[in-house]
Amino acid sequence: MNAAPDRERLRQLLASLSFERRAVTLASGAHSDFYVDCKQTALHPEGAVALGHHMYQAVQRIEAQVGRKAGGVGGMTLGADPLATAVSLAAWHAGRPLPAFIVRKTAKGHGTGAWVEGRRNLPDGTPVIVLEDVVTTGGTTLKAIDHIREERLVPVGIVCILDRGAGGLDNLRASGLVVETLFHVRELT
Repeated sequence: MNAAPDRERLRQLLASLSFERRAVTLASGAHSDFYVDCKQTALHPEGAVALGHHMYQAVQRIEAQVGRKAGGVGGMTLGADPLATAVSLAAWHAGRPLPAFIVRKTAKGHGTGAWVEGRRNLPDGTPVIVLEDVVTTGGTTLKAIDHIREERLVPVGIVCILDRGAGGLDNLRASGLVVETLFHVRELT
C-alpha cells in the first residue's frame, strides 16, 4: 500500500467509476453524449490517494516551471473539495505542508463575506495552484481564479484531472497561467 499509485490504475479507476456514456447538458450549456463525474473517483479511497499523488506531482511540475513554490491548493466547490484535501495530504506525506482551500460559489452570507474557505492558512500574496476536476470551456476555473484574486491570493497554475477536448485548456492557458492536465477524455473511452 505504500508504493506510489500507478497512473494506469488511476486511469482505470476514472474510466470505471467516473465515465459513462449518456446524454447530458454540461454546465456550459453544451450537450454531450458522455458524462464524467470525477468526484466518484476522488471520493473512493484508492482514487483519492492516486489523485492526490498525481496531482501533487503536477503541482511540483508547475512550481518548477514558474520558479515559485505554492503555499496552497484548491478550487471551486464541489469538484475541487476532495481534490484539495487529497493533494494537501499527499504533500504532507511527502514532508511538505501545503494547505487546502475551497472557493465558494457565492460569497459567505454572514461574518466575513469571504469567497475562500481555509483563508486563514494563506497570508495575502500567497502563490496558489488551482485544482479542477473536468475542464470543458474553463469557465468555472476562470471564475474561481477571479475570486481567488479578490481574496488577495496569487494563482500561479492550474492542475486538472481531465480535459474534455472542448477548448477549455486553451482558454485557461490564455489567462497566463501554466496548466497541467492528467488525462484527456479519449484516454477513458
